[in-house]
Amino acid sequence: MSVLHYLDQGQGRPLVILHGLFGTLDNWQSLARRWATEAGLRVISADLRNHGRSFQTNEHSYELMANDVRALLDHLGLGDDVTLMGHSMGGKAAMRLALHHPEHLARLIVVDIAPRYSDMEHQDDIIAGLQAIDLSKITNRQEADAALAQYIPQLGVRQFLLKNLYRKEDNSFAWRINLDALTTNLRAIGEETTGPVPFLKPALFIRGGKSRYITTEDKLHGIPALFPNSQVATVPDAGHWVHAEAPDEVYELVRAFTTAGPA
Repeated sequence: MSVLHYLDQGQGRPLVILHGLFGTLDNWQSLARRWATEAGLRVISADLRNHGRSFQTNEHSYELMANDVRALLDHLGLGDDVTLMGHSMGGKAAMRLALHHPEHLARLIVVDIAPRYSDMEHQDDIIAGLQAIDLSKITNRQEADAALAQYIPQLGVRQFLLKNLYRKEDNSFAWRINLDALTTNLRAIGEETTGPVPFLKPALFIRGGKSRYITTEDKLHGIPALFPNSQVATVPDAGHWVHAEAPDEVYELVRAFTTAGPA
C-alpha cells in the first residue's frame, strides 16, 4: 500500500495535520512550523489521496482516507499519544478514524466541519471553473486565473485553487489534484460521519464565527452525541478557512489543547 506524502518537522508530542478539499499540506505550513519550533511538537503534515504529492486513485471515500492515515501513523511508528487534526474534508477523515480506530489517537481536533451531512452543491462552481481551464492551451497562471474568474469572483479562492497548478518538465501545466476523481466522488465527500461507538477521548472543534459549517444544533447535539468529551471554540472574526484568517488564535488553541495533560 502506498504511503501518503508527508512533511515531518520538530520533536515532541506528535500532531498530525490533514488539509481540506482541493488543499495540500502547504496550506498549513506557517502554523506547522510554529507548532514545531515554538510549541515543542513533532508536526506531521500530510497530503490526502488525490491531493498534493500523494498517490492518485479513482476511489475517494472517508473510509479509504482514514485507512490511508492509519497506514501513515503505522509507517511513522508514532505510538498512541497522537493528536490528529483535520480541516473540513480532512476533519471528516479525522473524525472517521477517531470513531472507528480510537486506539490510534490520544486526542482529536476538527477545524470548521461537523459530522452531519454537508450539501456539496456550493462546490459546483469550483468544479466547473477548474474544468473550464484548458491545460493544453494556457501558457501562464494569469490565463488560468482569467478562465477561473468566470466562475469564481473571489480572488482569494482562486489563488487557493491555483496552488494546485504546476509546470511539468515539458513546460506544460497539470493539476496536482485528481480533478476527475474528486468530481466523480464529490457527493461522497459530503456524507455524514458515523461510528459504532462515540469517541470518548478529548476532542476540540474550532469553529469560524462567520462560517456556517458548525451550527448551534451541531454544537448542542450532533457533536456531543459522537464526541461527548468535546469542546467547541469559536474564533469570532474568521470564516471557513479559520487557520488562514486567524492564525494566532488557532495556534494558541491547538498549542494549549495538544500540550495539556501528561506527556
